[in-house]
Amino acid sequence: MTPIDELRAALPDGRVLTEADLVARYVHDEAEWASYGQPAAVVRPRSADEVRDLVRVCAKHRMPIVPRGAGTGLSGGANAIDGCVVVSMEAMAAIVEIDAAEHLAVVQPGVVNDDLRAECLKQGLWYPPDPASSPWSTIGGNVATNAGGVCCVKYGVTRDYVLALEAVTATGEVIRVGRRTAKGVVGYDLCGLLVGSEGTLAVITEITVRLLPARDDAERTVVGYFDDLVQAGEAVAKVSAEGVVPSALELVDRHCLRAVDDWRHMGLTEEGNVLLLGRSDAPGDAGEAEVDAMLRCFQEAGASWAVRSTDAVEADALFSARRLAYPALERLGPVLTEDVCVPRRKVPEMLARIQATAREFDTQIANIAHAGDGNLHPLIITQPGDEQAKNRALKAFDQIVDDAIALGGTVTGEHGVGLLKRRGMAAELGAAVLDMHRAIKKALDPAGILNPGKVF
Repeated sequence: MTPIDELRAALPDGRVLTEADLVARYVHDEAEWASYGQPAAVVRPRSADEVRDLVRVCAKHRMPIVPRGAGTGLSGGANAIDGCVVVSMEAMAAIVEIDAAEHLAVVQPGVVNDDLRAECLKQGLWYPPDPASSPWSTIGGNVATNAGGVCCVKYGVTRDYVLALEAVTATGEVIRVGRRTAKGVVGYDLCGLLVGSEGTLAVITEITVRLLPARDDAERTVVGYFDDLVQAGEAVAKVSAEGVVPSALELVDRHCLRAVDDWRHMGLTEEGNVLLLGRSDAPGDAGEAEVDAMLRCFQEAGASWAVRSTDAVEADALFSARRLAYPALERLGPVLTEDVCVPRRKVPEMLARIQATAREFDTQIANIAHAGDGNLHPLIITQPGDEQAKNRALKAFDQIVDDAIALGGTVTGEHGVGLLKRRGMAAELGAAVLDMHRAIKKALDPAGILNPGKVF
């Protein structure tokens, strides 16, 4: 009996896919130019027990396992390798429980981020992590990469909300780590360890997340346009120095504004080259003070136009435009997406270095950013089939990574290491810390079958 036959024998009918046309949609995520191979099969389990059974078969034959969420990742972390079993969690999409009294939810990994947020809102609760892919990305994928989002400047990233996990180990054991209580310090933080591990340590099958009370919808918005990217960066640094912690502070440059305008005709490029959007959800006078401070910082940094928005519909449309920037740019050609994070005071210098890199390598680089926490997403755009442009883009990508490290930053703020950031990870962490990571990987995955080749 072949390993695939054993998988079919161990699992209910229809779980194991080997037909080429069906398998093709599972072989890679959205990371441009990240390599991928041909899986031996795709398995779509519906329970932790089924994950356990498939892992045991794979462990017996030392078949690599590549866990996959919705495939919206931007680092190649879910890309197949030759002969692997891709484990798609799409069918495990149940919201198991929302406990309003304890302010928590229990979900399977295939639950879409926005679907969870909508169900929580019905009970007056809020799940804060909101990556730009929230209409499509899953909680399991968000946990795998420790995703952030627009509001993480104030409310933190996925790890800050994960209380407990159910997972299947590399040897096929179903385990639970973490807790449901408000406090808990028993043993090592294995739950925190699994968050952001990109499928290299276990296959996550259930997630318990902390919830907050739903916010008042009346957020206050400040809109600023700038002639220059670095000026906008100076405004970000000033907001940070002022001690303001906005609920959002997002940057969109002229390349992105033009792309969205060409697609949706929103008139975004009529006011300036760079759009900076600040928000406060603080109540009462505190919110008024935050908005006044952000507006003053925008003006002092040289905004060509800055105003407090009095039209909630217009403000929401501007934030929608920020979310549309990436798909709008994809219409222009392949987009290689960066994800560096630097100290907030270094945002102006990092933006200046990105502009210099674009000139040095004759490469178009657009910029969107969760600017309030220094998380920048330079988007490197090339034309299809232009190999010289692709080579220049890859060099620019590496230069941006090196500049982020040089400024005391990190090579990935929320997208994960995957395949694209392995060189950067090594440069950032150093040999001794990498050895610690490898020792943990060896201890939890002694046969090396969980997402091999990723991260390290």
